[in-house]
Amino acid sequence: LGVALGFLLPPILVPNTPEDLDLMANNISILFYGTAAIATLLFILVVAVFKDKPPLPPSHSQAMLLDNPDEYSYKQSIVNLFKSVPFVLLLLSYGILTGSYYSVGTLLNQMIIAHYEGQELNAGRIGLTLVVSGMVGSILSGFWVDRTKTYKQTTLAVYIISFIGMLVFTFTLDLGHIEVVFVTAGVLGFFMTGYLPLGFEFGVEITYPESEGTSSGLLNASAQLFGIVFTLAQGKLKADYNAFTGNIFLCSWIFVGIILTGNWLFLPFDLNV
Repeated sequence: LGVALGFLLPPILVPNTPEDLDLMANNISILFYGTAAIATLLFILVVAVFKDKPPLPPSHSQAMLLDNPDEYSYKQSIVNLFKSVPFVLLLLSYGILTGSYYSVGTLLNQMIIAHYEGQELNAGRIGLTLVVSGMVGSILSGFWVDRTKTYKQTTLAVYIISFIGMLVFTFTLDLGHIEVVFVTAGVLGFFMTGYLPLGFEFGVEITYPESEGTSSGLLNASAQLFGIVFTLAQGKLKADYNAFTGNIFLCSWIFVGIILTGNWLFLPFDLNV
């Protein structure tokens, strides 16, 4: 929700006024001070309200850790995870798709403005559509795998649809119909963001009894690393060539992720799912 507001509010609070730079600077100051005030309030609430730990363990692995605190080693847990072939495949494929999503979200405004001049407000709305549809996708995908336990099949299906969605977004971005971009961005966000809870859930399942905090932390680190690399690379390609080239770069990497994800279906050992 915060990311969605981050797409929507800046174009409203800081409209493009190249003829009046002082007004633009004042609007930017209001945006930054407002953000700082909200962040400070949230920090105070976290310090005042959040407890050190919940009254009951949130998972079975955490309950085991509380029963045997001396047996847990964070370093050994990381070593064990990297020895797991399924988790390493998940680590790479999760990083690729989530990093691609981060890159698209970061450069979305630039891509929209490059093809639809003067549409800063709609660019923010498209970003809002991308995130809100992703929130719905996250809820539904999490509900689906919780009911069906079809982790591998659902993960692969979502990955393939995300690849198709990225291709459609790439080839329709410059058609001159911004309403098409709203639709394609919504579909892309629905499945790309819907993959996030799938990755975390799958990671917990295939790494039990390792702590879910360790596996989730590594998955998040992978996503951040790929996101940084992809954003820099896609931004460079967009600057040197065009947005189409940068998006094709992401499509090629997502296709690699599909191959990695597909390997889970043919692993000769039990994934505990």
